[in-house]
Amino acid sequence: MALDFTAIDFETANGFRGSPCSVGLTKVRGGVVVEEASWLMRPPENHDHFDFHNTRIHGIRAEDVAGAPRFGEIFPEIAGFIGDDILAAHNAAFDLGVIRSALEVSGLTGPAYDYVCTVMLSRRCYSLVSNSLPYAAEEAGVPLVNHHDAAEDARACAGILVDIARRNQANSIAELYLSLGLAIPTQQAIRPGDAVSKQTLAALAALEAGPAGRTQGVSTAAGGSAVGPVPGRRGFWPEEGPNPLPNPAAEPGHPLFGQTVVFTGELAIARPEAKQRAADLGAQPESRVTGRTTVLVVGDGFVASDLRSGRLTGKAKRVLELHGKGQQIEVLSEGEFLQMVGGA
Repeated sequence: MALDFTAIDFETANGFRGSPCSVGLTKVRGGVVVEEASWLMRPPENHDHFDFHNTRIHGIRAEDVAGAPRFGEIFPEIAGFIGDDILAAHNAAFDLGVIRSALEVSGLTGPAYDYVCTVMLSRRCYSLVSNSLPYAAEEAGVPLVNHHDAAEDARACAGILVDIARRNQANSIAELYLSLGLAIPTQQAIRPGDAVSKQTLAALAALEAGPAGRTQGVSTAAGGSAVGPVPGRRGFWPEEGPNPLPNPAAEPGHPLFGQTVVFTGELAIARPEAKQRAADLGAQPESRVTGRTTVLVVGDGFVASDLRSGRLTGKAKRVLELHGKGQQIEVLSEGEFLQMVGGA
């Protein structure tokens, strides 16, 4: 068996993950990139508005895709490029969710895909304070100059997976997952008439509510980060709320499963809601950083580069101290967290 797979990265027009406006694909054979493809596209009809925050991240505007085919028209080419490959994505819950939701609102069928998540593998195999794409790509020795260009992000994801396989002396995805004691997850085939995802249901409900119901304020563009400070009140202290128990029926392959998550800074969603979303996916929310903490989610417009610039909350500084002492803690922006839990 050889190290064969296709890496994928989507950028989205707005906070609904079923609004792809760009995709990048990188095909790997035997651990070597052999082919690449990328497309601009119009998102599915009625889900094609461009939020300012998303455009600020990836630079794609409505006029840039005005003459492009819609997702439903171009998906056969995307699926043809992928073929029977295992899909790799950096935060696969997002990118596989883009395919699912975009097919659902387009009324189209789609094949099942086995997939791997390089965020989860980065956590397992690297020791980084942030497993965002730029940090993981740097660790893998992969150039990433234009983050949020879908083609470049897919290429970086491919490089990370090749590097992780090499470090684990694995000659295939199956060997890598076996060596880590993991099972390769599968996204089931999508057929019209099947029950749709929660994210799609929410988007359809917002569509019925009109423009006021549209998701605002937080982008879930691929590789996402919280995209700007949320207006706050001087001296405001977020309501922590209870710490719900993790959902025992959650998917073990999800990147939040089994994590102990703490939130800091002002989020665009209420902190009790953020805690519940994390718990639903198998994480244990807590209210302060301790020796149990494995993930810190930072609001207030935090992006990964803030780790180097020193723009950090007290909890984030504590995380850096503990990470320096060997405790495995990851720092996420709110946007990255929202991708993992399924959208804004």
